Amino acid sequence: MKKIQLNIALYTLTAAFLFTGCGKKTNDEHTNEAQTEEAHNHDDEAAVKEVELNEAQFKAADIELGTYSMKNLSEVINANGYTKLPPQNQADVSVHMTGIVTAIKVIEGEEVKKGQVLAVLESPEFARLQEAYLTAKNNLQFLELEYERQKILSEENVNSKKVFQRTKSDYEIEKAKFNSLDKQLSMLNLSKSSVNSIMAITAPISGHVTEINITLGANAEVGKPLLTIVDNSKLHVDLLVYEKDLYKIKPGQNVRFVLTNQSNTEITGKVFNIGKSFENDTKSVAVHADIVNKGEKLIAGMYVNALIDVGEIAVQALPNDAIIKADGREYIFVLEEEHHHDEKEGHSHDDGHHHDDENTHNHDAAEGHSHNDGHNHDEEGEMYHFQRIEVKTGTSQLGYTQVTVLQKIDDHAKIVLKGAYYIQSHLIKSDGGGGHAH
Repeated sequence: MKKIQLNIALYTLTAAFLFTGCGKKTNDEHTNEAQTEEAHNHDDEAAVKEVELNEAQFKAADIELGTYSMKNLSEVINANGYTKLPPQNQADVSVHMTGIVTAIKVIEGEEVKKGQVLAVLESPEFARLQEAYLTAKNNLQFLELEYERQKILSEENVNSKKVFQRTKSDYEIEKAKFNSLDKQLSMLNLSKSSVNSIMAITAPISGHVTEINITLGANAEVGKPLLTIVDNSKLHVDLLVYEKDLYKIKPGQNVRFVLTNQSNTEITGKVFNIGKSFENDTKSVAVHADIVNKGEKLIAGMYVNALIDVGEIAVQALPNDAIIKADGREYIFVLEEEHHHDEKEGHSHDDGHHHDDENTHNHDAAEGHSHNDGHNHDEEGEMYHFQRIEVKTGTSQLGYTQVTVLQKIDDHAKIVLKGAYYIQSHLIKSDGGGGHAH
């Protein structure tokens, strides 16, 4: 009897142990499944995010919408350089005779046309040249008539050949003197009809005045620049390309560059000439490129970062400002659709029914929006709904980065090119409680 009771007790103990073990295993499995589901939901939440901005927020963020730009970011040569002006498009204004500055007609930075009066000088030497010119002109007229008369008399053997030769010599000498004075007055821009001792200094080229090195009453010296004029419409770019890349460069290739110390506005050009010697004891050669979009305000000496396109492969690229980083990933924002307030759609919430707090809360939850954000939705007007899309980035050059979207978006989707960081900050704020977020 005791043996039977002992066996029953062992059986009962074993069954209880097995039952307890099975129950514990089942609880662990439920815990793991819950954790897995939570992690999965977290991944989905990290991958897909939506943000809604009202019209005021949209305008305040200065958001710019657009699409991809096709850029050659891989088959390129990086080069640095500077803008340069050809020597024929810059001029130092100087004088051939000294004089006192009596008037200055321009200021620095002013645009001038070729032949425009820049300043006025006065000197007694100008008057002497004008006097000599007018005297030579009158003498030449007399000697010309005398020469013609003596020529006729000589042909009729009335006078000797000696008298004719002397008259001819005097005429030729006076003619040479007159021509010399005429050219001097033309060069000095002096009057040929009167004696006034005034000389006007004129612009040799059209452009902008960059330097004025004279003052009223100063003595303008020969050979010293009085003013400087530059014509920036003929600017080109000199890029320094190293020896290892030189064989890839050919005239006609496209060049894209941005100004180092200016905005990221992209300027385009085209290679027109390649240097034949190294620059300043370096292993780099100057590659000259014309500027295509000359509408930019450029001056000589601006430093540039450039890409010379040596291939034909273009990739989808977006401005760097369009790409944001979060949680170790990279994203862009796409305008999904435009939401309008119900009043714009012809709906009215004043329907005579009483909506209790519970129903209102359930309605908001079903729509996916939290209306407890401190905003008055009756005045929001047009709504902008953005979806965050994960992307993979590639080569980055000149403010643009190659992107590949990791989920399909519409070919004509409006991508946020500027203002993505504002939308991301609004998303973070919404996740913390408040604002619209999905």
